[in-house]
Amino acid sequence: MSARRGILVVVILLFIAVSVSIGAMVVLSMSGNAPRPVPSNAALYLKVEAPFREIERSDLFTQFVQPPPTLRETIESIRKASVDSRVKTLVVMPQVSGALWGQLQELKGALDGFRASGKPITAFLEYGGAQEYYLASAADRVVLMPGGQLDLAGLATYEVFLRGTFDKIGVYPDLLHIGEYKTASNTFTEKGFTPAHREMSQSLNRDWYEELVRVIAAGRKRSAEDIRRVIDSGPFTADAAKRAGLVDELGYEDQLDDRDPLRGTRRLEAEHYQGASVRAASRSPAVRMALLYAIGAIASGKSTFDTPGGSVVGSETFVQWVRKVRVDPGIRAIIVRIDSPGGSAIASEAIWRELMLAREVKPVIVSMGDVAASGGYYIALPAHAIVAQPGTITGSIGVVTGKFVLKGTFDKLGMGADSVSDGRFAEIYSPLRPFTPDERPKIEEQMQATYELFLSRVAEGRKSTAARIDPFAQGRVWTGRQAHERGLVDELGGLDVAVKLARQHAKLDANRDVRFEVYPQRRSIYEVVANPFGSSMAAGLQVLAGRSDLRAMEFLTLGRFRRGEPLTLMPNVFLR
Repeated sequence: MSARRGILVVVILLFIAVSVSIGAMVVLSMSGNAPRPVPSNAALYLKVEAPFREIERSDLFTQFVQPPPTLRETIESIRKASVDSRVKTLVVMPQVSGALWGQLQELKGALDGFRASGKPITAFLEYGGAQEYYLASAADRVVLMPGGQLDLAGLATYEVFLRGTFDKIGVYPDLLHIGEYKTASNTFTEKGFTPAHREMSQSLNRDWYEELVRVIAAGRKRSAEDIRRVIDSGPFTADAAKRAGLVDELGYEDQLDDRDPLRGTRRLEAEHYQGASVRAASRSPAVRMALLYAIGAIASGKSTFDTPGGSVVGSETFVQWVRKVRVDPGIRAIIVRIDSPGGSAIASEAIWRELMLAREVKPVIVSMGDVAASGGYYIALPAHAIVAQPGTITGSIGVVTGKFVLKGTFDKLGMGADSVSDGRFAEIYSPLRPFTPDERPKIEEQMQATYELFLSRVAEGRKSTAARIDPFAQGRVWTGRQAHERGLVDELGGLDVAVKLARQHAKLDANRDVRFEVYPQRRSIYEVVANPFGSSMAAGLQVLAGRSDLRAMEFLTLGRFRRGEPLTLMPNVFLR
C-alpha cells in the first residue's frame, strides 16, 4: 500500500511540474524582463539587493519567475554600461542590510570602474545603513529621501552562544578544538566570548570599520579623522545627514531626473538591460576559462544547490568538475570562486588533491568572495594565486570535532535509551555519554594529525614552513587585508583581478575576450522536471512516499558529515 501511495505521489508531482514548466515557457515569452531596446540617452537604474547569490537558482520556480541577478551578472551589467555609449549615467539604489563585506567591496569596485569611465553616478537612498552608505560613497551625488534616515553610527558584530539553551534542554556539547582561536565550537560550549574569541572579533570588526571610514572619507573628500567624528554623532535624520555633509540633496525618486546629470535622460531598468548587447571593437576569438563555484559548506558526496540550509560543496561533484576541465585542451585556465565557511577536512583534502593535479596542467587561480575560511581556505591552497577582497573572512586554520550528548534530553522527555556493543572503542561516539578518559586521547590524536596536515598544506601552498604559518593559524580568522599582510593571500580584489592573473599565468593576450565555462552548469528542463523544487526534495519525496529510513531523514536535516569526522569549520558572524 505504501509503495503504491508513493508512486502516486511522485506521478502527481511530476505531472504538476510538467504542466507548470509548460506554462512557465509561455509566461517567460510574455515577460517584461526580456531585453528591450536601449535608448540613446539612457539612465540605468540599478536596485542593489544584497546579499547576492553567487550561482543561479535552478529550481522549478525560476522557470516562470525571473530570479534576482547573481553578483557576477550585476557586475557585468555595470561594466557593460560603462562602455555603452547609449548609457549616459547610472542610478544606484542600495538595499543591502545583512550583506557581508566581500560582496559589497566587489560591487563597489565595479561602481568605481563605471565612474572612472567618466560617467556620473547618483545614489538614491530611502534609508541608509553603514553598508548602503558604503556603496553610495562611490557616487558623485547622494540623494536621501526627506522622510528617510541615515543609520550611520559605526559597526557592531554579534555572535550567538547556545550553551545556556543546551543546559536547559539537557544537551551536553562534548566538543574539542585545536587552535586557541578556533571558535566554531564556542557557539555550543560557551555562554559568551572567551578572551581569544573576543580579541579576534574585535580585530575583524575594527578592520571592517577602518575600511568603511576610508571609503567614506575618499567619497566625501574629507579626512578619516573628520569622518570618525561624524560617525560618532550618528545616526542621522535626513536633515541632519545633509547638514553633516553626508548627503548632497534630499528628494524623492520621481524627482531625480529633474536635475543634472539625469535631466533629459530616459529611464532604463537594470533587469531590462541585463541581456542587451553592446557593439564591441573587433577582437581575436574569445579564450575559454573554467569558472568553478565552491559555494556553501564542504562535505563528502554530491553537491546540492537549492537546499533550505544553503548550498553544499560535495567533494565528489567538485572533483568531477575539476577532472573535466583539467583534460579539456580548450580550457586555458581554471578560476575557483570560493564562498565557504569550510566543513569536512576529508572532503577538503579530496578537493585539494584534484586541484593540485590540475595546477600541473594549467593555471589555477582562486577568487574569494565573502568567506573562504577553514576548509574554504584549505581548497584555495593549490592555486597559483589567491585573490581576496579586503573584507573577505579568511584563514581559520584549525580543527574542531566532537559530539552532542543527548542523554539529559532523553531523561527530561521520559525517553529511555540503551546500547550494546563489541570492541573497546565501539561506543566512542555514543550520544548517551561524554568521551571517557581513554577515548579522549584517541580523538585528540586524530585532530592533531588533521591540524598538522592542514599546516603542511598551507606551508606548501604559500611557499613557507609550518613553523612560520603556525602563529597565523591557531584557528584564527582574518580579514582579506590582514591575510594579505601575513602572506596568506596574494592579491586584493575581485573576480576581475583573478581573471587578470589567469591571463598572465596562461600567457594570454590581454585584448582577448574571455568566455567562461561555468560550473555548476544550468540544469536542463528535464532535470528541473525530474527534481522540480531543488536538491533537498529527493528526501522529501521519499518521506511523502512512506519512507522514514535514517538516510532520508539525514538528508532532510543536512547531516552531511560523517560520524566523528574532523571539521575545518568557522562559526557564524552577525554584523550590523
